[in-house]
Amino acid sequence: MTQNTVTTQNTVTTQNTVTTQNAVHTQNTMIVEHFAAARVPTSYGSFVAHAYRSVADGEEHIAYVMGEVEGGAPPLVRMHSECLTGDLLSSLRCDCGQQLRAALAMIAEEGRGVLVYLRGHEGRGIGIGHKIRAYALQDVGLDTVEANEAQGLPIDSRTYGVGASILADLGITEMRLMTNNPMKLDSLEDFNLKITERIPIEIESNPENMRYLRTKRDRLGHTLTAAL
Repeated sequence: MTQNTVTTQNTVTTQNTVTTQNAVHTQNTMIVEHFAAARVPTSYGSFVAHAYRSVADGEEHIAYVMGEVEGGAPPLVRMHSECLTGDLLSSLRCDCGQQLRAALAMIAEEGRGVLVYLRGHEGRGIGIGHKIRAYALQDVGLDTVEANEAQGLPIDSRTYGVGASILADLGITEMRLMTNNPMKLDSLEDFNLKITERIPIEIESNPENMRYLRTKRDRLGHTLTAAL
């Protein structure tokens, strides 16, 4: 394994190796193709960013990898759903951005792990426009579940097959998953990935997201133990 080596089409994907057009197959169906990889220095340390493209819809996703994650003890893994407002634009209405940064810090502390960033998961799959409409509905009294339902949209339409395929391509079969969502454990285990431990990633609430967190706990089954 040679760090930052450039390889050509149809080569085997390995960590810290830049590859192109390498399709990952699940049950004889192409799920994602590894598109590129490069070192990305961050305030948490240096990661290798792996870009993947979904064969089904062309959506592009990214995996931040630190250290050697193939083989050895199960690494820390965060399967993070895209949240433009929370991750990038500093919204206080959710805990997403704080979870993202906490996960990167936890991986950096161990010096080993993966954060998979799944695009197309905005608002539990409803998209940014409908999410902003949902915010307006929440401002007049609905909770996050009711706001989706009022628009005739699913409560949660996210799927994790692409994320599971990305982990498989990185050589991960067992992991310690950073999540508060038990359904995410079940979804990943459906793809023959073994979760050896669930690592809580709870964020202190604020007045703007307290009802949101309570809804996640009481209506969506998230394991949240902090005082809300």
